[in-house]
Amino acid sequence: MKKLVDDFKSFALGGNLVEIAAGLVLALAFAAVVTSLVENIIMPIVGIIFGEPTFDDLTWTINGSVITYGTFITAVVAFLLVAFALFVFVVRPYNNWKARTESGEEEAPPPAEEIVLLREIRDGLKAGR
Repeated sequence: MKKLVDDFKSFALGGNLVEIAAGLVLALAFAAVVTSLVENIIMPIVGIIFGEPTFDDLTWTINGSVITYGTFITAVVAFLLVAFALFVFVVRPYNNWKARTESGEEEAPPPAEEIVLLREIRDGLKAGR
């Protein structure tokens, strides 16, 4: 039983699980930001264009049953806008950064002062031969 408890402690408090939990919390917080962007900025712009910020009022009544297809359209539009916002603000900049770093386009930090001095000494010794 003690081994089971020790294994569980190792699992629950291990670095990987903590990192995953932190990543999940950050992802949820970021999702709230993107959702707020869509609901509070982009959907009102949709409302300016189409007259209403949501399509929730669109219904279809057949034999007394109300089909609220407008709510579905609102959910699809919100999903597409969230996906577009993620693409523009996260995926595209990340891909550009990744391409720059892989191609060596990123500038290397300047060498330390000691390295510069050692290179000067080396070059001086080569010239003195």
